[in-house]
Amino acid sequence: MTKQPHELALMAESGRLLASVFGLLDLTPLAGMSTLQVDAMVEQFIVGDLQSRPASKGQYGYEFALNSSVNDVVCHGVPSQATVLKDGDIVNFDITLEKNGYIADSSKTYLIGEVGPAARRLVQTTYEAMWKGIREVRPGARLGDVGAAIERHAKRNGFSVVREYCGHGIGREMHEEPQVLHFGTPGTGLVLREGMVFTIEPMLNRGGRSVRTEDDGWTVVTRDGSLSAQFEHTVAVTASGVSVLTLRPDEHGMLARPTILPRSAPRFAGA
Repeated sequence: MTKQPHELALMAESGRLLASVFGLLDLTPLAGMSTLQVDAMVEQFIVGDLQSRPASKGQYGYEFALNSSVNDVVCHGVPSQATVLKDGDIVNFDITLEKNGYIADSSKTYLIGEVGPAARRLVQTTYEAMWKGIREVRPGARLGDVGAAIERHAKRNGFSVVREYCGHGIGREMHEEPQVLHFGTPGTGLVLREGMVFTIEPMLNRGGRSVRTEDDGWTVVTRDGSLSAQFEHTVAVTASGVSVLTLRPDEHGMLARPTILPRSAPRFAGA
């Protein structure tokens, strides 16, 4: 369950490369692109430029390099030529990358063009909730502390937390122990130890927390049709606290300051 220093170094490299994929997306005018076009661009960048492997492709029979979850899609949205990103949409891109046998996993919700205040607030709160959870990670803390911090922030802002999907341990396999719930009770759950590596990836809904899976067997949507947002990072428990292995350049210092969605996100997500 815990990783050795040489393994953490390899995972940090995978995380750094994955962060650069989101750097590419930040600079891409997404409005007018189909989610299948985004998938092809990301796969080419991972394979061709980064000499790495999109770890999601082929996992459990999945055929694509990323998940693209638009508006009321909670997670596992399947890229499609028919799904064209347009002004006012929110879209989460969930991407994995394997380098030297180790996998990193991260996701980010983008605002496409002029997004309404309700959707913008949902995205901002979800980003804040992820960081609330990350800031609880340290040796001796418990997984319940992480989930409780996320749930508390979501509820304070009037949003619900999806319970059917959670974070997970990660390393040579995409999904390892432990499961990391995004709700819980402080002081309960697994005790965190130095060398543990896992994802924190809350999904918040504007409406109720209930979800359903569509007929394709992958796409999970809110049962009431409300908007959903998600953010995700891969983190490692260190001797002094936490290291965010998939940290993006615009997030440096985020652990030490109030959580604000990087200003670049709305600007780069539009046309």
